[in-house]
Amino acid sequence: MLASLLVACGAPTSRQSIPHGSVVPANPPTRSGVLYRIDPAQSELRILVYRAGPMALLGHNHVVVNRALGGWVRYAGVLSAASFSVIVPAAGFVVDEARMRREEGADFAEDIAEDATSATLRNMLSAAVLDVAQYPAITVRSVAVTGTDAALEATLAVTVAGHESTLVVPAVVDSAPGRLTVSGAFTVRQSAIGLAPFSVLMGALRVQDDMRVKFKFVAVAT
Repeated sequence: MLASLLVACGAPTSRQSIPHGSVVPANPPTRSGVLYRIDPAQSELRILVYRAGPMALLGHNHVVVNRALGGWVRYAGVLSAASFSVIVPAAGFVVDEARMRREEGADFAEDIAEDATSATLRNMLSAAVLDVAQYPAITVRSVAVTGTDAALEATLAVTVAGHESTLVVPAVVDSAPGRLTVSGAFTVRQSAIGLAPFSVLMGALRVQDDMRVKFKFVAVAT
């Protein structure tokens, strides 16, 4: 029971009022540059969530993956003029695939029963956390892009369950004719994006506020 309670996030006490999201990517603004579409068959968002507290051994670390990604990139060869939007359908999350756990090493080596992973996913999508019924997608849009292909820094507007926040994220760009690959990893606090880390037993069993995010977005010219 405790393992199934240890989910990625808990509900914040309040959320900024933002119109409900859509899983259909918005059309990009008309401007110069090549338009690329994100290819979900080659793209992935991966989130690592860690247990904490004196009773942490009763819970699990989790690997949460989403490959049902959509969106676009507008790029004309100058990073500062680039723009993009990414749509992450909340219903596309998968929790604790065996292969993903193996790839993430010793922190995720233990086996987790299927009913525990199902409970974790169900709680993630519930009204208390991502509220998929009201907000079917997480949205990410660019505010500013600086740096070089090898050391890019993107300022993002991220909307999760109706709460919009701003993040600055490092990334690397690999460009080829007709194709862009953007990848990176960063740590973000759940509380920074409007979610409260889950906690029970007066904090004896809880989820770390910090979670690790890894991403690879492959976009193909239209």
